[in-house]
Amino acid sequence: MFDKVSTMPSTPSFSDAVLPLWQQLDCQLPGVDAVFDDCARHALSVLDAAQLERYIEAGRTLGKLGRGPAPVLTWLQAWPDMAQHFDDVDAVMALVRRMHKSPNSASISPLLNALAPVARRLGSSEGVRQYLHLLGHFMDQTTGSIHGRQQTQPSPGLPHLIEQSPHILQSLSLTGLQNWVSYGARAYANHPPQQTAYFSLQTPDSRAVLQRERHGLLLVDVDRVLGMSLRAMWHIDLPRVPYNGIDTHTTARPCLQDNTLGLPDVLDDLGGVSALQRYQLMQAHLAAHLQWSEPSVADNWSPSQRMAVEWFEDARVDYLMLQRFPGLRGSLLALHPRPMADECDDATQACLIHRLSRWSCSVFDPSYRLDHPTLEKYRDLFLQAVTEPNTRTSDMALMALRFVANTRQASDQFADVYFGNTELDWRDDNRHLWRFIEDGDEEDTRSTPSVKEASDLSELPPRHYPEWDYLGQTYRPDWVSVYEHLHPSGRASDIAALLAKQEPLARQLKRILDSLKPQHRQRIRFQEQGNELDLDIALNAWIEMQNGQPPSERIHQHHQTCGRDISVQVLLDLSASLRTRVPNSDQTILELSQEAVSLLGWAMHTLGDSFAIAGFHSNTRHEVRYLHIKGFSESWGDTAKARLAAMEPGYSTRMGAALRHAAHYLGARPSEKKLMLVITDGEPSDVDSPDQQWLVQDARKAVQELQAQGIYTWCINLDAKADDTVREVYGARYTIVDHLEKLPSSLAQLFLSLTAR
Repeated sequence: MFDKVSTMPSTPSFSDAVLPLWQQLDCQLPGVDAVFDDCARHALSVLDAAQLERYIEAGRTLGKLGRGPAPVLTWLQAWPDMAQHFDDVDAVMALVRRMHKSPNSASISPLLNALAPVARRLGSSEGVRQYLHLLGHFMDQTTGSIHGRQQTQPSPGLPHLIEQSPHILQSLSLTGLQNWVSYGARAYANHPPQQTAYFSLQTPDSRAVLQRERHGLLLVDVDRVLGMSLRAMWHIDLPRVPYNGIDTHTTARPCLQDNTLGLPDVLDDLGGVSALQRYQLMQAHLAAHLQWSEPSVADNWSPSQRMAVEWFEDARVDYLMLQRFPGLRGSLLALHPRPMADECDDATQACLIHRLSRWSCSVFDPSYRLDHPTLEKYRDLFLQAVTEPNTRTSDMALMALRFVANTRQASDQFADVYFGNTELDWRDDNRHLWRFIEDGDEEDTRSTPSVKEASDLSELPPRHYPEWDYLGQTYRPDWVSVYEHLHPSGRASDIAALLAKQEPLARQLKRILDSLKPQHRQRIRFQEQGNELDLDIALNAWIEMQNGQPPSERIHQHHQTCGRDISVQVLLDLSASLRTRVPNSDQTILELSQEAVSLLGWAMHTLGDSFAIAGFHSNTRHEVRYLHIKGFSESWGDTAKARLAAMEPGYSTRMGAALRHAAHYLGARPSEKKLMLVITDGEPSDVDSPDQQWLVQDARKAVQELQAQGIYTWCINLDAKADDTVREVYGARYTIVDHLEKLPSSLAQLFLSLTAR
């Protein structure tokens, strides 16, 4: 007869203390028995009886979920250490049960695996509870139905959020993490691929929001100061590019590539050195490399040889840097580690970096004791060589190679490399020191964008602007990319022909313009005080005094400027709808706009006003084109007229970004009055914005921003049906042109009325 007992799994041979726990766990999943003995013994050593009971019961529950052995294995291995920081098993299991009942059960194991580093970082039970609540709320927000049916899809971003949380919490507070998660959940609730990319830290706005929530000193906040320091100290002017190491889980180090300085996007004070001083030291180190370092061919050199060459060359440029700018010495010494001789166990660990760190410390700090004859020898050789005027990178390379050969130990080949107390974070990654000759030898280095590589649309890099999220009542930072172009040229004679066509209207306007022309100097007479005597009045006063009459005391005069101090920015909507023909006319809206702007340009030129003309259109938020037709510093001549003649419509109308970019130039003008005239034939829209109110509300917010900057904005709308939208964006500051054939005269007269105030 078949023996049923022989088919049942056998009980592993555990000790008397562990066996009852195994029986209570009641789990026959593969692989669990292999690790249970070690896990249980560790749990017995760190958990009390009540904690142990909850630990085993939770493991039993996880084993019955039907998710395989992964959840229970993760729990058994992670929780005993986790319990030292957070002991609320019920809170964890409550979220696990919610995940199991939802389509997100695959995220249970990642959650359990991430809890320990999250708890260590947060440091409080309440913080971990808030973190679990955050995950549960996010899961509820982003787990959605498929076309309204009962079947549901798992949250696209939840597994990535769980995976990234331990690393993000190294830079953000829990509040910062909550803000970052809230933004992504709100912005991409209905876009699974974008949600996945956001919570994987693969999108610019994900990094931008992360940077906004980070603590410390942001590079963007001190970029101007660093730029002035670079010019004053080193007489060079190079762009600085911010980056972070969050996505790679590594420390962000400075780098030098393509004449661009890569610096961490945020720094904190460290070791008594302020974040600004750390930035200054990093920048000075990179500038010193530019001044004194030369690239070397890296082929046929071992990694340890190249590493030693980098340390020696870094020390050389730092030494020369301190000779020129001794004020940096305090920051450098405060940040330089002081490793002890016995820190690295050379019997089991590779200690080359440790030796180099000790050697480097002795070079800059005479009080540091090496007690190592070979290291002392190379310190003295280095100090002797670096004072020679003709010492070069190649000399340092030869010395570094000898250093490696003379200090080599068998342990240098071990995989366990000692890194403790060796980090010099102001030094760069030295990618610029190496050239590779053979194909395939290039290293995979972090990419630092160059301004010339930023866009294939233009030679200029894009400017990034925020966009207003009216649903969340917050900005989406760096959301829109604006590319600047100099508008192509056509024939200036075409604009001359348009002005000739409008000659009757121009004659009428000429009389008004003459009355508005500024009288640049006006004499103010009969003043008691002034900067000069009014000789006629003074002579009369002298005669009166000679005749015994009291003289007038108002014998002074002064002159004051009496002119129009105004700058005008004309912003043209060049979207595809301008190709529409005007009813009962053979002209398009574009051609009428050209006539109107030509007449307006003539009027502003006649008055002597400072003005600029630009057009814009957009093809999603990634490509807003801003086309310069006439700049403030350009004359109203054939060059500007030729660009105006070549205007071509296309794409869509992302108005908020264009307004902010135009304000970037208009706001910098020194004029007392700043006027922006926006000419458009419709409402803000773009192909990547299905919500019609989104860009309308963003444009409204942009107008409010301009008003706060002292810029007076007026819209001339060519769509009689857009009254409600225009009022929503511009308030009362708009004009609807019902009869498009009257656009040239309406625009010119409107300008005169606005600037005569």
